[in-house]
Amino acid sequence: MDIGVISDTHGLVRPGVYDVFEGVDLILHAGDIGSRDVVIELEAIAPVKAVAGNVDVDLANLFPNQLIFDLDGRTFKLQHIFHSIPDSGQSTSIPIKKIIIFGHSHQPANEKVGDTLYFNPGSAGPHRHNTPVCVGKLTLEDNLVSGGIVHLE
Repeated sequence: MDIGVISDTHGLVRPGVYDVFEGVDLILHAGDIGSRDVVIELEAIAPVKAVAGNVDVDLANLFPNQLIFDLDGRTFKLQHIFHSIPDSGQSTSIPIKKIIIFGHSHQPANEKVGDTLYFNPGSAGPHRHNTPVCVGKLTLEDNLVSGGIVHLE
């Protein structure tokens, strides 16, 4: 299963998103959507699960602050703000059972700690804070989860 991961669009779906997300089975939006139109555009590519971010005051009645769901034998937690990834101290050979997807910082992250993957696709919206413009992709296979950050510029 292939999953497109996006965050901090702030009302903008860049043309490159369509190419990167072509063929994905699901899109996860980790908040600061900016406009309901963003989700409508993404739904033209694949089904979308989304959460509201701190700037999504007008969308809070449409999207929850957090989603927890099971998919392909793994538990996903989708939220906008996540404060800190714990220090690694466990074997990297442990299969990933939990995936925490977040945004807010505009800084991409793809870190495995124990049986948990912490994944921030970065910001796909307008340039802000000298951060890269990017999205993420996850691939779920039997005992393997792989994730990558894709720069759009």
